[in-house]
Amino acid sequence: MPAHMAVLLKRLLHPGRSPAALGRLMGRREASLGADPGAAVRVRFAPSPTGFLHLGGLRTALYNYIFAKKHQGSFILRLEDTDQTRLVPGAAENIEDMLEWAGVPPDESPRRGGPAGPYLQSQRLALYAQAAEALLKSGAAYLCFCSPQRLELLKKEALRSRQTPRYDNRCRSLSQAQVAQKLATDPKPAIRFRLEGEAPAFQDLVYGWNRHEVANVEGDPVILKSDGFPTYHLACVVDDHHMGISHVLRGSEWLVSTAKHLLLYQALGWQPPHFAHLPLLLNRDGSKLSKRQGDIFLEHFAATGFLPDALLDIITNCGSGFAENQMGRTLPELITQFDLSRVTCHSALLDLEKLPEFNRLHLRRLVGDETQRCQLVGQLQALVEEAFGSQLQDREVLDPAYMERIILLRQGHVCRLQDLVSPAYSYLWTRPAVGRAQLGAISEKVDIIAKRVLGLLEGPGTNLTQDMLNGELKKLSDGLEGIKHSNVMKLLRVALSGQQQGPPVAEMMVSLGPKEVRERIQKVLCS
Repeated sequence: MPAHMAVLLKRLLHPGRSPAALGRLMGRREASLGADPGAAVRVRFAPSPTGFLHLGGLRTALYNYIFAKKHQGSFILRLEDTDQTRLVPGAAENIEDMLEWAGVPPDESPRRGGPAGPYLQSQRLALYAQAAEALLKSGAAYLCFCSPQRLELLKKEALRSRQTPRYDNRCRSLSQAQVAQKLATDPKPAIRFRLEGEAPAFQDLVYGWNRHEVANVEGDPVILKSDGFPTYHLACVVDDHHMGISHVLRGSEWLVSTAKHLLLYQALGWQPPHFAHLPLLLNRDGSKLSKRQGDIFLEHFAATGFLPDALLDIITNCGSGFAENQMGRTLPELITQFDLSRVTCHSALLDLEKLPEFNRLHLRRLVGDETQRCQLVGQLQALVEEAFGSQLQDREVLDPAYMERIILLRQGHVCRLQDLVSPAYSYLWTRPAVGRAQLGAISEKVDIIAKRVLGLLEGPGTNLTQDMLNGELKKLSDGLEGIKHSNVMKLLRVALSGQQQGPPVAEMMVSLGPKEVRERIQKVLCS
């Protein structure tokens, strides 16, 4: 290798660590992971922290997670932060936070660490420089001195001619003397990979046999930029190799690039992993999910009360990979039922209008579990405090037994726990302001109805049930002349809640309890 190239690469290598030392380090790392790709299933989710985690990213992470867990393997989070100009503050933390919230935490990650770290690409630059050095030595790569201005001109000329922009491989044929001369004025060139020879065919686990002759349609790609940071193509190959990744499950947009990656594996003398390219997750109308849609970020769903299991359920239900699509599957069921061979090439159409119904199913399941129900009680207490705070006339409504009764009575009727602090349910937490005239407009027999209802509630330990109250309220209505049962119910609903619509009156009475019902009815008599 020419001396000037060795000097150049020495600048790119991690200070204080020689290529030989790096080789020994990576050898130990490979031994700890198992050099044989079939020894263990290791998959990775490798997003770029240029934005917060959204549903498309969650779906890719989920399929990797359930594939790993089905095969007793490891799920790795690696952050591809090499494009330093596009990093979004807080995005790296958000991605890991949201994976944990969704119930699909990585086994190895920037936060958790692990045997194949570091898990931030910006901290792995020495590995990429070593791989680039190996490619330069073998002649599979070369130095490129083309300026950004020249590359932009090439692009404009191609577009003007209605051709696909591509690099013209100008620096590929430079002599050693020309390279040395250019290094004198430009000591930080980029490194490009030679796209030569026939791209190997490969069997994608979703799309079947594929071959893309990239050399015929693309110019030689940059693999290491002049600032020492790699491009995606080199970084993903180097990291997947050194992290012992056995299966790469990623979006179908990377299917064509796989040919370049396989050529890199070949040039480096490494065994590639198995590839499975997942079809896109699209909106219901077939349009692409966009980060401009504020409602596709996981943070939005978490803040608005949607359950992680409901999101995992809907993004798998609309796609493939299972013998049948059914609502209500939990994560353990997704792991058990998942079959990668059942993933089809068809895009998955996501209908978020169905999400409330998915959430209703999963919320009802949680209510049915005593431990989970206790957690829901605590969450509802916090929601009531936040929504009503100083408006609470009686803090007994925060009593866990009262909260639990409300949750049990309304299960199956609300989609989210937050619904219970919406205006429609404010009567559960604060007493309504109901005027006599408002009740008088429904019936002139306000006092008679109120006194008879109070008669039903006599006795300090009155045990209210919906069935008992439905029967007694019907008898009460039948004993009144000139007023329909529906009007009696309407009057009582307004007196108890201040609203024209809502749950059945008997349920309202059971929810509020005999003491609170008496107070609200007596207030009617005194108004």
